[in-house]
Amino acid sequence: MTGFCFPKATRAHAERRRALSPDADAAFQAFSKAVFAEGALDTRTKQLIAVAVAHVTQCPWCIEGHVKAAGRAGANSAQIMEAIWVAAEMRAGAAFAHSVKTLDLLADEERE
Repeated sequence: MTGFCFPKATRAHAERRRALSPDADAAFQAFSKAVFAEGALDTRTKQLIAVAVAHVTQCPWCIEGHVKAAGRAGANSAQIMEAIWVAAEMRAGAAFAHSVKTLDLLADEERE
């Protein structure tokens, strides 16, 4: 792999984050646990959503963690890749949808 490499998150990072802000860290951990618990959506589906969102937000640590978690929750490689394609379409779709703003600006300029 060439180019910029993101640092590997370590246990020391987690411990330091917790030491600097224990209440917020505990709240975030509880929130995360609640979000990924079985509910109206099963854990596999939630992890596939997280894989897709991680690709849209472009968080390499989230990608790594949620791809692994999706696999542990029973998602296969094809399902993980399909979730990524859904994310790609949504990201591209947002750019396409926002073209309405540009089209309106262009129309305004043409009227001037």
